[in-house]
Formats: sequence, C-alpha cells, structure tokens
Amino acid sequence: MGSAHSLPAEMRALAEKTGFTSDQIEHLHRRFKQLSRDQLTIRKENFDSIPDLEFNPIRSKIVHAFFDKRNLRQESDGLADEIDFEDFLTIMSYFRPIETSMDEEQLERFRRDKLKFLFHMYDSDRDGKITLHEYRNVVEELLSGNPHLEKEAARSIADGAMMEAASICVGQMGPDQVYEGITFEDFLKMWQGIDIETKMHVRFLNMEPIGHCY
Repeated sequence: MGSAHSLPAEMRALAEKTGFTSDQIEHLHRRFKQLSRDQLTIRKENFDSIPDLEFNPIRSKIVHAFFDKRNLRQESDGLADEIDFEDFLTIMSYFRPIETSMDEEQLERFRRDKLKFLFHMYDSDRDGKITLHEYRNVVEELLSGNPHLEKEAARSIADGAMMEAASICVGQMGPDQVYEGITFEDFLKMWQGIDIETKMHVRFLNMEPIGHCY
C-alpha cells in the first residue's frame, strides 16, 4: 500500500473514499495479497482460487462486477483487464454494512449505491437498461443454487418475478410510450421495501486459507 512514510496519509485517503476503517483496510489488504499472490494487481483468473465462488450460479457476474469500470467509478465503459488494491477497495465498499451513525440522506445514498452495483450485474450489455428476459434469467440463475428448490419451481418463481417487473415498468407507461427495458429508476421501484442494505455481502472474502493457490 505504498512506502512506510506515506502509509498513514494513504490509509486516510482510502478510508475517506471507501468508508472503511484502517483495521478493515488492513484486513482487506491481506486478503488482496492472498488473491493476487503478492502481486500489485488482480486479474479475473485470481478468483478461480476462491472455493465459495466455484459453485455459485452467478459466479461469472460476480467476477465481472469487480472489473466493470462503471463500478470502479471511472468515466470510461467496459471491463478492466486487472484491478489494483484501491479498485478492490472501491468494489468492496458496496458491501459495507450500515453504520449506526448514518443519517437519512447517507442511508439513501448508501442504498442507491448498492442497487446501482446490482443493476450493473443485471445489465450485461451495459446499455443502461435491463430487458425483462435478462431480469428473468438472472433470477432463475440465483434460484438454481438452492438445493431445496426443483428446477420447475425455480422457473415458475422467475416467471413470476418477470411478470411483477413488467407490471411495475410497463404498467406506469403512457399510451404513447414504447417499452425499451428496465431503467435504473424502474429498478429502484422494484426493490422498494427489500432490505438490500443487509443482504449484500461477500462471504468468500473472509480470511480463511485458499487451498493451494501458490
């Protein structure tokens, strides 16, 4: 994280940017070094060593999210080839838990940022909209990881989710409007009342050993 004499200033800058404490940043830096094998950057293949991701039904979407330049708060679009520790912290900041000191405005911004991150995972072609079909497929993919749910039940729930999304998005359109997909504002309405603040977490970034990754 830089030379010894610059570390406190660098740590403060990272804390201000991401909201993490110095202890949390140090913890995540150790995890970053594990994943990167002591390199300065992480590439997509470094995520292959994470056991909890191996059988995750939306593994590819999770990994892509770490390299999506929209999530890295960059002006350009597309996917980065690699990310450094500051980029890694930026992505991890979307998963921070709620702090009791947050006021109403901070909580709303916190929730909006999390949902923007999630929206980008659905918006696979990065056109700023999600088709109902894309939305349905992701819901079905998520449900496919549930061992207690049969495939037919997962399809039925996914169909229901798509129909509900359609009623929210298409139902509020005027007679002269043409449906072009789920916008982020539509997405916010769809997730209204759902406790996204505590549901978004990343178990695989705990500090357990990572097999034989060296």
